[in-house]
Amino acid sequence: MKVCIPDEAGLSLLGPVPDEVSVSVTTAPDDTDFWVPPFLAPQDVVGRAAAMPSLKVVQLMSAGADRWAGRLGPGVQLCDARGVHDSSTSEWVLAAILAYLRDFPHFVRTGRQWAYRQTDELAGKRILIVGAGSIGAAVAARLAPFEVTVTSVARRARPAEGVHGIEDLPSLLPSADVVVVLVPLTPATTGLVSASFLAAMPDGALLVNAARGPVVDTGAILAEAASGRLGYATDVTEPEPLPAAHRLWDLPNVLITPHVAGSVRGLLRRAYALAGDQVRRFAAGEPLINVVVDGY
Repeated sequence: MKVCIPDEAGLSLLGPVPDEVSVSVTTAPDDTDFWVPPFLAPQDVVGRAAAMPSLKVVQLMSAGADRWAGRLGPGVQLCDARGVHDSSTSEWVLAAILAYLRDFPHFVRTGRQWAYRQTDELAGKRILIVGAGSIGAAVAARLAPFEVTVTSVARRARPAEGVHGIEDLPSLLPSADVVVVLVPLTPATTGLVSASFLAAMPDGALLVNAARGPVVDTGAILAEAASGRLGYATDVTEPEPLPAAHRLWDLPNVLITPHVAGSVRGLLRRAYALAGDQVRRFAAGEPLINVVVDGY
């Protein structure tokens, strides 16, 4: 069984592998059985899979599988990195919320001026998390000490866990001070945050996008933010990268980071721990975890 990984560091981070498994650090040779593509892969990376006739597993380092879902052969299992980015992305979400509410962007823009002003606060806020997967759960856990009320929404309701279904969004949005979007990008979630979605949010609310750029209608959020009615904090954009001349950059109530939520020092350690576990499972004939079905 031949495994291909993109990083030299992965050779030790994978952990022990069975004797019949060989691991190489290459760009994906034709005879690869188990492929771990690079985390920040080029746009054409998915097309390489078609030239790998022995391929049986693609193990991603990203939580999102939108570039891959539905584009691999019928005999290839696609697995995402669920769990790998829980800590890093949930940290980004909290940092974005706190930075926005406490007006850090304003203080940075004032340069060396002692520009004292009163700010908003996180305590007492009503937080709506749209996307109740592992990252959503990690965000909820990190919000727990901040004296907030958290409500979560998933594709389907999970009453035993107190999770609402997506059909409840129209009734939940009007009472949310902060809406955090964490859904995967699928045909069903593309444009989910539409003009009507945003119109249902109360004046002064903050939208936080840690999902994918196309989940949010860029024109709709631009209109709401430009009017001053809503704030926006995002790590992802549509288009991406966001052009330097785009109006979103200029708005004082918009906070943008360049898709860095998952780019942290612990990424490779966690990603290769998962990949190593998957290699050992596959070599032993055991079911893989994190298998992507219907884009999730």
